[in-house]
Amino acid sequence: MTTISETPLASLENENRLLSPVFKGATAQPGVFGFRGMIALKFAQQVSDEARPPEIKFDQVMTVAKAGESTLPFLAGVALSLEHLDLLMDVLGDKLSPAGKYFFFAGNLDISKRYQITHRGASFWVLPLDEATVYNELLELFRIEKNDLKKLDTAGKLVAIADAAANFDEKFDVISFEEGLKIMGPIRIPDNRPV
Repeated sequence: MTTISETPLASLENENRLLSPVFKGATAQPGVFGFRGMIALKFAQQVSDEARPPEIKFDQVMTVAKAGESTLPFLAGVALSLEHLDLLMDVLGDKLSPAGKYFFFAGNLDISKRYQITHRGASFWVLPLDEATVYNELLELFRIEKNDLKKLDTAGKLVAIADAAANFDEKFDVISFEEGLKIMGPIRIPDNRPV
């Protein structure tokens, strides 16, 4: 049974950055550990023992990690702003590789636009997220039928999506992170959304 300590997620676990897990555990695929939940990008200032939600988070996260490997093959999630991609790289930079498949949904991008951005050595498909969830957007992006996943548990669905991501190579408009910052809109305060 694969444990988190064997994977690149171990340091995030030790720093208490893996929050609100919908799933956090070994998958049926040998050597693969999965996580669905939230990653704290910037912690709120703590007052005594009071636990506060993170000031900035990467939410609706879906990722898998392989035992004995130093980087994540797949990561997807949503942040309020494209500029938080910089914080994501601060937290996860050494865990992301040029060969990985990474999907960054931002709440302040034009709903009709999609980009590819390489930032600090990792390449991201950058997409807007308005009303939908990361899960539903990925199913659509990878052309996965919901019915095909019905019989799978949460871990099985996560592995199926990660496997589909591995084969994804659609081309979006290539822009730099700096160009992205110039065209992003203001941060919208979201309603409570499911993970």
